[in-house]
Amino acid sequence: MPRILGIESSCDETAAAVVEDGSRIVSSVVSSQMATHSKYGGVVPELASREHLRAIVPAVRLALEQAGIDLDDLAAVAVTQGPGLVGSLLVGITYAKALAIARGLPLIAVNHIEGHIHAVASQNRIEYPALALVVSGGHTHLYEVGEGFVYRLLGKTRDDAAGEAFDKVAKLLGFGYPGGPVIDMLAPYGNPQAVRFTLAKMKGNTLDFSFSGLKTAVLRWFEARDMALEVAARRELLASNHRPAREQWLAVTPQPTLDVLASFQHTVIEELLRRAARAAEEIDARSLIISGGVACNSGLRRAAEGSRLPYLVYFPDPSLSTDNAAMIAAAAFPKLERREFADFTFRADASLSIG
Repeated sequence: MPRILGIESSCDETAAAVVEDGSRIVSSVVSSQMATHSKYGGVVPELASREHLRAIVPAVRLALEQAGIDLDDLAAVAVTQGPGLVGSLLVGITYAKALAIARGLPLIAVNHIEGHIHAVASQNRIEYPALALVVSGGHTHLYEVGEGFVYRLLGKTRDDAAGEAFDKVAKLLGFGYPGGPVIDMLAPYGNPQAVRFTLAKMKGNTLDFSFSGLKTAVLRWFEARDMALEVAARRELLASNHRPAREQWLAVTPQPTLDVLASFQHTVIEELLRRAARAAEEIDARSLIISGGVACNSGLRRAAEGSRLPYLVYFPDPSLSTDNAAMIAAAAFPKLERREFADFTFRADASLSIG
């Protein structure tokens, strides 16, 4: 059974994994940079590259150790080519090339977004055609996925990605970075109907997304209120405790703010599922794949699984929702079967697309 070593370094997670036969995850290692970037309220590209340089060798060694194999037992090395931060991508690509050349292994270049789709497809029996909603801090895309993993882009965000909007709203209100998990944690304590947010009507491709207006609406709500002391209390909490517990957040978050968090999350989820349902109807989809970091959002999972859609909805395991290398190795398996290997001269592509 062929084993592929996957390497992922597109943003702020240094990851390595071994996947056997395209679906069995033998090992998966993720080295997080959250502590490095949280103090800056977002990912700092230069710091991300430096952290990848420190972490990539230990991550690959640990992945091989956990799998109980060495490099001679591999069928190929797979690495993320893009999209992502160029400096971060270069670290993973350079190391993957060096390993492949030194051991005479085939090298497979993988699209990060395709990896998110395979995080679901490799673990489930998907019926095709499928619709894939890939939603994270950097991406909000809709793809038609056909047999043999043939992709067609149906819609994408025109500005902020959904996960990016979560993080920016959280930062504005003093919840720190990354803010998506905090909003998801606190939203059940607010009234999702308390604040009526409206989204701009899309001209042109009606399957495209836009979240910048929603982010601006939260800003206007914030500016209309004297929230300096409230926000200062949350920032002080963050300064004293990198990862506050839910009860600590609730103690410094009044009901109106909980209501706006619930209303914001409700609006984002409603928009994601509305566009997905429309796209699925257009292509007569038999399955819906929802993947990417925002797929961890419990509100999105409940809404999608309870919506009584005429097709099955698939989410990745939470460990495969955020950036990881197992999804990269899984996405490489069909390429290995087709002997679709990369030339060693290939470069990082920050805006690499599929479909």
